[in-house]
Amino acid sequence: MSKAQSSNALSAAPFFSQRADGAFVGNDPARGPWSPDHCHAGPVTGLVARAAEQAVGPGKMLTRLTLDILRPLPLAGLWVAAETTRHTRTLATTSVTVHDDGGTLCVRASSMHLVEKDLGQVPTAPVAPLRLEEATPGDFTIGAGLHDRPYFGQFLDVAYPPGAGFGPGPKAMWMRTTTLLEGEEQSPIQSLCALADCGNGISWNARPAEMGFMNTDLTLHVHRAPESDWLASDSVSHWHGTGIGMSQSVLQDTKGPVATALQTLVLHPPT
Repeated sequence: MSKAQSSNALSAAPFFSQRADGAFVGNDPARGPWSPDHCHAGPVTGLVARAAEQAVGPGKMLTRLTLDILRPLPLAGLWVAAETTRHTRTLATTSVTVHDDGGTLCVRASSMHLVEKDLGQVPTAPVAPLRLEEATPGDFTIGAGLHDRPYFGQFLDVAYPPGAGFGPGPKAMWMRTTTLLEGEEQSPIQSLCALADCGNGISWNARPAEMGFMNTDLTLHVHRAPESDWLASDSVSHWHGTGIGMSQSVLQDTKGPVATALQTLVLHPPT
């Protein structure tokens, strides 16, 4: 991939700013494709991961994050609160909630964190990594949103492995995003969250004008903290006539796999 390629992500505003009262307000890059007034769930997942990591503190890595997305997430203001529910030498767990400005519960989440050790080299499954240098820059696979306001997909750097294609079905995609919060450096796990929630948008089976495919949850399992700003998702979505589907993604950095992400999907024809 050409290093001279201009960057949408590096010139974009952060996903969120924080008000003086502590609420998080979404900027244009946080806007989702479905509604001009609501967030893409990926950036909000980053806020949930941030709250969980701050509650647990250093020394343990966030290894699982599960979100139940109960309601649309307003750009106008979100309140995130985390509570540590268990903390031992080996592991910690948290409970995280996201409310809107009116006090309505929008997200209920939980996390698992494990202590990091130094075991040296250990055997693991050999997996050939995707090669960023072979990728071709392109637009975000989902295309235009269902409104005319600036939204998440327009503020990304995107590239596709050879032969990935741009149509429906399973595909792999590289992505680089803006940072999570104005005035703050994001953690490696936080940087992974926006991509984790994109599996359904990467591997859609029909365009949004033909079929809606919003996710009601997200479970992210992380086995290694990512080390690069470019991250890739190899995704497949399963759709069924019952109106229920699922997206499965393997996430990686430039060295290889780091995580998996699962989303339960609600399918609905356009109205």
